Amino acid sequence: MPTAYGAEFRQDVIDVARRGEAPLAQIAKDFGLSVTTLKRWIAIADRKESGAG
Repeated sequence: MPTAYGAEFRQDVIDVARRGEAPLAQIAKDFGLSVTTLKRWIAIADRKESGAG
């Protein structure tokens, strides 16, 4: 069963990814995530912030 991550953890990871200081693959590895999960979290955050979701 997948591990549930808290909202604060997710936001921290998204913030790190958006800074663009490292490739998404490296960020995902550092935080113990898959690249697919990280990309999904970013897409969800983008939709919420744009008011589309």
